[in-house]
Amino acid sequence: MHRVGSAGNTTNSVRPRKEKRLTYVLSDADDTKHCAGINCLKVLKSTVSNGCDYLFTGSRDGTLKRWAISEDSATCSATFESHVDWVNDAVLAGDSTLVSCSSDTALKTWNCLSDGTCTKTLRQHSDYVTCLAAAEKNSNIVASGGLGGEVFIWDVEAALTPVSKSGDAMEDDYLNGVNGSTNSLPMTSLRTISSSNSISVHTTQGYVPIGAKGHKESVYALAMNDSGTRLVSGGIEKVVRVWDPRTGSKAMKLRGHTDNIRALLLDSTGRYCLSGSSDSMIRLWDLGMQRCVHSYAVHTDSVWALASTPTFSHVYSGGRDLSLYLTDLATRESLLLCKKEHPILQLALHDDSIWVATTDSSVHRWPAEAHNPQKVFERGGSFLAGNLSFSRARVSLEGSIPVPVYKEPTLTIPGTSAIVQHEILNNRRHVLTKDTAGSVKLWEITRGIVIEDYGKVSFEERKEQLFEMVSIPAWFTVDTRLGSLSVHLDTPQCFSAEMYSADLNIVGKPEDDKVNLARETLKGLLAHWLAKRRQRLGSQASANGDVLSGKDIAPRSLAHSRVDVDGGAENDSMVYPPFEFSTVSPPSVVTEGSQGGPWRKKITDLDGSEDEKDFPWWCLDCVLNNRLPPRENTKCSFYLHPCEGSAFQILTQGKLSAPRILRIHKVVNYVVEKMVLDKPLDNVNTDGTFAPGLGGHLQHSVVGDGSFRPGVKPWQKLKPSIEILCNNQVLSPDMSLATVRAYIWKKPEDLILNYRLAQGR
Repeated sequence: MHRVGSAGNTTNSVRPRKEKRLTYVLSDADDTKHCAGINCLKVLKSTVSNGCDYLFTGSRDGTLKRWAISEDSATCSATFESHVDWVNDAVLAGDSTLVSCSSDTALKTWNCLSDGTCTKTLRQHSDYVTCLAAAEKNSNIVASGGLGGEVFIWDVEAALTPVSKSGDAMEDDYLNGVNGSTNSLPMTSLRTISSSNSISVHTTQGYVPIGAKGHKESVYALAMNDSGTRLVSGGIEKVVRVWDPRTGSKAMKLRGHTDNIRALLLDSTGRYCLSGSSDSMIRLWDLGMQRCVHSYAVHTDSVWALASTPTFSHVYSGGRDLSLYLTDLATRESLLLCKKEHPILQLALHDDSIWVATTDSSVHRWPAEAHNPQKVFERGGSFLAGNLSFSRARVSLEGSIPVPVYKEPTLTIPGTSAIVQHEILNNRRHVLTKDTAGSVKLWEITRGIVIEDYGKVSFEERKEQLFEMVSIPAWFTVDTRLGSLSVHLDTPQCFSAEMYSADLNIVGKPEDDKVNLARETLKGLLAHWLAKRRQRLGSQASANGDVLSGKDIAPRSLAHSRVDVDGGAENDSMVYPPFEFSTVSPPSVVTEGSQGGPWRKKITDLDGSEDEKDFPWWCLDCVLNNRLPPRENTKCSFYLHPCEGSAFQILTQGKLSAPRILRIHKVVNYVVEKMVLDKPLDNVNTDGTFAPGLGGHLQHSVVGDGSFRPGVKPWQKLKPSIEILCNNQVLSPDMSLATVRAYIWKKPEDLILNYRLAQGR
């Protein structure tokens, strides 16, 4: 699985530093909908009569959403956006704090009734954080587990308490991996469960050691009882581990499952535990007796989600077999409540209904009768759960598959279809995508919008129809891990692509001006931030009586490399139409600065307070100072020879060099220029370049300094008709040198072009 952002090289290593990337995530949909699978659900019941209940959803699109729930509707009232990878789980701590965890290795806390602002980022895990558990009646205690095998217990109240620290201590915290959007985490708030049956309570401010591993393998499930006196964990090791969170001592290890443990529940007292496993079994454990007292063969595949009635008498279960079952734990009677189209990932009871989250982006509410589950059994259709997994599998093979009690959900919160296939087109500005509904769309990534929605057509056929014979360097990469298009810019590769302003239809700019695609895209992405930043700096300057200088950021010390100033665009802060991003469905920026971890924000939510510590330095150097890092050779070398048997020749002095994007019609102009001059030799300077007095549409210097610069004046003489060939193929005047080299020449050696009078003239 990929990681978003790079940590950089903070040691004295001699290896070159890996610069942090900038990613932007595109959306053509309403921001009130998820666009990828829903990994977690949490219900917040109103504490006042006639108050509004809320449902919180966390998605593989990297965001959480809050839904105001009524009997027949669900309205999105906030989006919580800060994680940079899948949101894997979420819990409520008290009445107003939402805690989420993600594959970005971080936990985040939010005021769940706010507008969606992250209040703290907690970094301690070494790998994806997969699961959380909270104590219902002890709102401070939250446990987290992840793929690194660690289990941590957090005191949320302490974690959110600002602590006064010296600068050195703050830096120590950052280096040791704990940072946030407010002051850093006090050390009493973290307890690490280790496999040596001891717990470390770190009280030394400014120092957080690496968490000891409680599990040897990845942790996938956690559960805690209401008072926070017992914690259970499970994962790849197939055992249920039981801990006392107050002391950190490991109470017991329960064996019985034959595959990964994926879901856990504890009753309110902490006496009984339910576990769901990839072995398709549900087991009921008596922790007082330290043994499994019942096993239930209900599912035919992995059990991924469990929820119990308030009295812990019945369990709702779902998983990879797309089925939601209700099972009486005492009588072993089981009912198929409903059959889904996607694997079930999490369940949440809400009064007498149950919310079901799947790998689809929509969420459904089904009847559950949690306060009187026997009412459902009275409908009939139940079967007796076996105690061996193969017996359940055999039943399904014999054809006696249960009939679902419910056909339709009582409420659906629709999501949008996730993008599952993509192709970057040759023009390096358009990306063709296909989503889970089969819809094919064409995106323009320099504006972040869909420019064509083709509907349900063949992706491969459309890709062939859109093929253009053009060669432009690969200046960005794309992935669809979040269900939408994530466009990644890495330096210096992203600055390798240029186009002429005429080809981008930029009005008011000389047609021969070269436009760097990444530079203009960055300007478009950060236009809102720049405007807000100028407002802030302006108000500060006027308050202090300062005069703002032209340069906003001090140039970074670059002893090891040269930095080019893009001279043609000096002081050019205007965003051109091909690079204006939508404010209706604005993209989100995902990036990382020199301090703190990666973050994510909509470009319209950037308020100007983010500074150079929050962005990669190369982005700011480009946008604020107009400087681009050294790039690979943007020139193309070639030879220009007459065709065999040609009646005329022009004066060329060996190898020529020109920008890769130069069009063949410019080469035609060059040939005409050299051919129609009566005495070209009289105009050659001693250094081998052509004198400015030459005039002409293409004043190119040849060989000597390797440059080949377009001029702007049309020549005055009659133009003969010339054609340029490569490999005996007549070239279109609109082709660039790069395109000719890639599609016609197809050799590693320097390009050879031939010229002749156009045939038939």
